[in-house]
Amino acid sequence: MTEKRLSKKSRELFESIRHVDEDGHEYWTARELSAALGYTDYRNFRVVGKKAWDACKNSGVNPSNHFVGFNEMITVGKGAEREIDNVKMTRYACYLAVQNSDPSKTIVAQAQTYFAMQTRRAEKELDGKNNELTEDESKRLVLRREMSKHNTQLASAAKGAGVTTTLDYAIFQNHGYRGLYGGLDATDIKERKGLAKNQNILDHMGSTELAANLFRATQTEDKLRREGITGKDNANRVHKEVGAKVRKTIKELGGTMPEDLPTADSIKKLERKEKRGLKNKNEDKEEAE
Repeated sequence: MTEKRLSKKSRELFESIRHVDEDGHEYWTARELSAALGYTDYRNFRVVGKKAWDACKNSGVNPSNHFVGFNEMITVGKGAEREIDNVKMTRYACYLAVQNSDPSKTIVAQAQTYFAMQTRRAEKELDGKNNELTEDESKRLVLRREMSKHNTQLASAAKGAGVTTTLDYAIFQNHGYRGLYGGLDATDIKERKGLAKNQNILDHMGSTELAANLFRATQTEDKLRREGITGKDNANRVHKEVGAKVRKTIKELGGTMPEDLPTADSIKKLERKEKRGLKNKNEDKEEAE
């Protein structure tokens, strides 16, 4: 990998001239960078800086965001001071500058490796942040997975009570929905939520709605098993009663009725986001090794 070709000495050199301002933004100065690259005359590096500025502009990026001129005082002979011009350069500006420097110099090749590596890391870090799940998104994923697990367990309990066919189970599920959603069945809920017939209701529930349905499922499963409920009609009745009690509790607590909660984006989007985030973390781990 590119990073492995960078010597420890070169890395330490460019790290030693790296600055961080009061806002936490890193930068390098043109004069320090030019010296590190072996330019004995700063005027020669100005040409490089101009090429880097033009390259930045031609790429559609505002150069002023990456090259900031400033004046500083330096000490000359016998303690006298003199003002000189300098430029604060972002990582991207430095990357463009070293790409336009003398390639015959070994240190320039090392600088190209260093700033390419830094730029890649920054891009991955930004991508990683964009793929980081928020607390609510993580909670929603956990609840959706728990819902899948407990729906399987609920189906098993329902089967033990006599709900055996696919149609039987659909009717059984609708009884639970009717209890929790004030009489609405799966088809009614999809229509209310603006979902297509082939879309899974659970995939478009937010955390609050998923939690209510999870409570319905776990409590129904527990009641079916605990009381040894038998018969399809009895199982349907229990499911509807539990759903209604969950709804009553929500109402008593002043919560929003589940049918009135907003429709969430598909859970599949969060799963893809989570997958990208894990991929970035694994790649970072591999690079570190």
